[in-house]
Amino acid sequence: MSFLPAARRLVVAVLALAALAAAPAPAPDRDEGDDDVSFWVNPDTGAARQAAAWSRQGRFADAWTLARISVRAQAEWFSQDDPGPRVRSVVERAAEAERVPVLVAYFVPDRDCGAYSAGGASDGDHYRRWIDDFAAALGPHGAYVVVEPDAVAHAVAEDCEGADDEERYELLAYAVDRLKRQAGTRVYLDAGNAGWIPQVRRLVTPLRLAGVERADGFALNVSNFHTDEVSAAYGHELARALGGEPHFVIDSSRNGNGPYEGDEPWCNPPGRALGRAPTTRTGDPAVDAYLWIKRPGESDGTCRGGPAAGRWWPRYALELARNSLV
Repeated sequence: MSFLPAARRLVVAVLALAALAAAPAPAPDRDEGDDDVSFWVNPDTGAARQAAAWSRQGRFADAWTLARISVRAQAEWFSQDDPGPRVRSVVERAAEAERVPVLVAYFVPDRDCGAYSAGGASDGDHYRRWIDDFAAALGPHGAYVVVEPDAVAHAVAEDCEGADDEERYELLAYAVDRLKRQAGTRVYLDAGNAGWIPQVRRLVTPLRLAGVERADGFALNVSNFHTDEVSAAYGHELARALGGEPHFVIDSSRNGNGPYEGDEPWCNPPGRALGRAPTTRTGDPAVDAYLWIKRPGESDGTCRGGPAAGRWWPRYALELARNSLV
């Protein structure tokens, strides 16, 4: 049997997986322990486009490997001005497919303390208008929304010199409250990761000021590499410190091999792998979902030869997929 027909069958199988990923699924409002929520898979991600391009070039094995990313649900990040049209497009396309999108609001002033992902709103009024636009565009459609990765942890760690922490917490609380007004929207305020603020008590007051008690919970490990087990243990510790029974979600997109031991372990570290596929069947009543919040294959920044933060990087994506068992 020649290689070419076999390779073509691989491409057909990739397309079949993509079709399976578009099948209808339940809405986000569910009882604990009910059927898994199926999240929306964008058919036009960097991974999907790259797999198609490699197929055309005859790189069928690499295209098949990259399908480990392209057929999985990944969060849609909103980090530019005027988010409304794109938010509306995403939630409407997801609703047509009877699926649930995962969105990330990432526009707080002094975002990333001016580092690789610098940017965001010019001031508090600009941010409030931005959140209003984002929330209104959700309409009646269900969605999971992760609010401002790193914003609270940066403030607690005092990473942003000259930033107004009090205003930041007020803006985050505004975002939580405004988003929760939208029917079917589940809101998770980012709380950093297990390796950033080891003493969870330091996060309690900031998270409360930022509205975590009015959210559906908090998010952990966004764009990081800590294992599910470590993140879950940290999440339970933080939940106990907050009191009550707050829930949380974990970014499992690139944690298959755990964290990197070396310089800048958060920025395009080598040897990493995809983690657990997105699911709400977590086996832990406090963990609402494992999500692919960071989009695998998109750069963390211009480190280790990577492109700008958020840009598609085929070589890194292929390494993640090759190292993966999902």
